[in-house]
Amino acid sequence: MRVDDTTVVDRGRYPDAATPWERESWRAEALGWVADSLTAHGLHASGALEVRLRPWSVLVRVPVEQRAAGTGRTAGPERKAGAEQAVGAGAVAGGAPATAGPAAAGRQATDPGAATGVGPAPRSGGESWVGPAARSGGAAGTGTAVGGGPAAVWFKATPAASAFEGPLTAALARWVPEHVLRPLAVDAARGWVLLPDGGDLFRSVLAREPVGPRDWEALLRQYASMQYDLIPHADAIERLGVPAARTLDLPEVFDELLAGNSALTPQERARLEGVRPRLADWCAELASVGVPDTLDHADLHDGQLFRPAPGRFTFFDWGDAAVSHPFCSLRVPVERAVDRYGPQVLPRLLDAYLEPWAGDGRTAAQLRRAAELAWRLSALGRAASWGRMFPHGSGAAPGAAQGAAWLLELLAEPPFRAG
Repeated sequence: MRVDDTTVVDRGRYPDAATPWERESWRAEALGWVADSLTAHGLHASGALEVRLRPWSVLVRVPVEQRAAGTGRTAGPERKAGAEQAVGAGAVAGGAPATAGPAAAGRQATDPGAATGVGPAPRSGGESWVGPAARSGGAAGTGTAVGGGPAAVWFKATPAASAFEGPLTAALARWVPEHVLRPLAVDAARGWVLLPDGGDLFRSVLAREPVGPRDWEALLRQYASMQYDLIPHADAIERLGVPAARTLDLPEVFDELLAGNSALTPQERARLEGVRPRLADWCAELASVGVPDTLDHADLHDGQLFRPAPGRFTFFDWGDAAVSHPFCSLRVPVERAVDRYGPQVLPRLLDAYLEPWAGDGRTAAQLRRAAELAWRLSALGRAASWGRMFPHGSGAAPGAAQGAAWLLELLAEPPFRAG
């Protein structure tokens, strides 16, 4: 496995993005780790690499084949223990079997055919890598090769601020295996993860066949159920390095983001400082509803999930995640669906998402009010995600403008009212 003239490198809208891929020694070390991890699973690289470079990740699609008998380690039950062993310093092993779906990970749409999206240039992962075949109308990672083995795997490297993604993915595969991918290998210390390919992105399904709002209702209901099941693991998720943005602590998160942003004008900063007392009230009211904090994906759109079967979804790309109010996850997918079908679908999408949270004495009106508050406060998570970048040699903060735009969304009214 090597970088040569056949290697496809996609830089999207970020031709000058600083990533570790530019360092030959880093490339050699990373690809060596991938090769060792493949060997542990009875696989080897079999074709040209496809590389996608962004300020927040390095993603490499590696075509693979099963190793022939007698040429190295082989897959199968007798290799299970070795296959589940992650490789490298600070490694974490995977958990339960993976569900279908490619391990492509990305942000807001720039690739041909990707969704336009809404909001202030969100880093909302619409820029998912699906490969040249998918962009030209072919299937996005069907996931199996001749003989039943995987057709490709995906290597992802993240900045230090998102290095929790691999360990979190492995932990989720143990806790909620029916909803997520199981990584093939994780190196927590270096922020590396190797994930299986395996099926169409939901975005590819949307482009290929008629899909109505009912599918979006199903994904919101399933995602909310997963969040509910993860409530007991919230503290453990934080111990993996996932940022804490607990509901009652969001005013302090706001203070840190405001103080650290270099792109706001003095007038914008003053407006945001003026909303701070109201923001504290919103957080207190949201917490009073009694929905516990849990995992917030923070970027759940049609390019960050797969539909292995009608009505079933697999969630991935956790690099923007936080432990926060679960309803903060609602904004991104609902905006995508409303963009596609119109505002008339919004009430039914809210009902689908809120359904798993009913009970424990909470009324429908309380839940809708909580959703309204969390919709606005979700801007904090989106702003924070733009600070999770690879270091830039100039010392500039590459996501400052986008983070500022999301902070200003705190001033905008949600598209629905609880009353």
